[in-house]
Amino acid sequence: MADFASLRRLRLLSLPAGTAVLGLRARLARLTGEDPDALRTALRQRNAERTRRILGDLKGGALKAGQLLSTVDALLPQDPEATWSEALTDLREVGAPVPFQELIPVLRAEIGHDWQRRLPGLEREAAAAASIGQVHRARWHDGRDVAVKIQYPGVAQALREDVQAVAVMSRLASVVAPSLALPPLVAELRQRLAEELDYAREARVQRRFAEAYADDEHVVVPRVVHATPRVLVTEWLGGTPIAELGRAPDPAARDAAGRAYQRFLVSGPERAGWLHTDPHPGNFRILDRGVLGVMDFGSALELPGGMPETFGRLLAALSVDDREQVLPRLREIGYVRPDADLDVDKLLAYMRPFTEPARHEEFTFTAPWLRQQFGKVNDPRNPEFSVALQLRVPPEHLFTHRVWLGLVGVLCQLEATVPVRPVLRRWLPGFAEDGPFAEDGPFAEDGPAAGAAAEGVPSATAPTAEVPHDR
Repeated sequence: MADFASLRRLRLLSLPAGTAVLGLRARLARLTGEDPDALRTALRQRNAERTRRILGDLKGGALKAGQLLSTVDALLPQDPEATWSEALTDLREVGAPVPFQELIPVLRAEIGHDWQRRLPGLEREAAAAASIGQVHRARWHDGRDVAVKIQYPGVAQALREDVQAVAVMSRLASVVAPSLALPPLVAELRQRLAEELDYAREARVQRRFAEAYADDEHVVVPRVVHATPRVLVTEWLGGTPIAELGRAPDPAARDAAGRAYQRFLVSGPERAGWLHTDPHPGNFRILDRGVLGVMDFGSALELPGGMPETFGRLLAALSVDDREQVLPRLREIGYVRPDADLDVDKLLAYMRPFTEPARHEEFTFTAPWLRQQFGKVNDPRNPEFSVALQLRVPPEHLFTHRVWLGLVGVLCQLEATVPVRPVLRRWLPGFAEDGPFAEDGPFAEDGPAAGAAAEGVPSATAPTAEVPHDR
């Protein structure tokens, strides 16, 4: 076990070390008169491919980190060939698969020694390889086309090692910024990742979503056929990966996909009692007539009362410049210590990237906007950066924030224009309970246009906030 953990850590450490070596190679090459543009392109391609290969091979938490990065590719190093974007997009669709022979013991243990009879035509080549398992197409014994998700042998240990590494880093970070309260967040992460390893639990969640959206003309959830703790068989779902629409020339198709994607993620807690907490594009397909197909319910948070009201109140408090109400609200919901004295103006400026869309009836999400906003957030030289070190994220909001970040990232990839405030008012408790977004507040929506927009139908009279770009 120790050798296994050491090997994983060494491979992860090779990423920054390899980047440094490539940087040195670039500086030496300039002295020899090599073409700098060609050199930069070649080194960028090597670095991106090496990152994709290592994260894909390691699986577990390392691959999950790469998939999360892929949802916000606007923040990756800039390059005209989209090298980084394409490399990490591969992680969403087809990571490095495990040889099928290594999965046979799992099939025997979970399905039985007659697994070949129950799964005739099981394709040996993986249709998709994810962080903790890979998918193979097959036919169920009754003739249905099915997707068979098989968990990697040893992946549970890999996840434990990755979380342990995160725990060590979080303790070091807490020495620098005690208010970050990272250990509770790591504990929440550990629990959620352990749940992802249980495919029987995932089957229960997927059945609930399939039932909740059975009559929804905009969303399809494949039905579960069979489930064990390490093998999950569901109806096969085809379609086009939603990420591919980011390169589509038709803005109407991108907008429609963005509306369906947004609506599904925020409506799940109220409709199904669960939040789908893995928003990366590999889990979403566009089917005929623009219907959204949803897969992979392993990462899901049970929220029988709907989305947390405190999250809605957080967005509402930060979405307008109401200086008198910001700190009291943040203290009330646990984001700021009672004795903390923050500069409200800096806080509002720092949080603007997360809350700017919620100020608008409609918003056009773009990669340039995301890059600009998060450049400010992640720059320690920015005067507002110190505010982040004083904020406390409640552990129960860890995956809510993950969904919000992923949602914003994918909408920026699609460059989609979608309704925002109406959707939040409809599906996010606390956002419109009182204050400026209440029914009688200054930012309240009026009449049937608001209701239409809340269901993803554009309003003809809605003001749009847009970052100019070529669609």
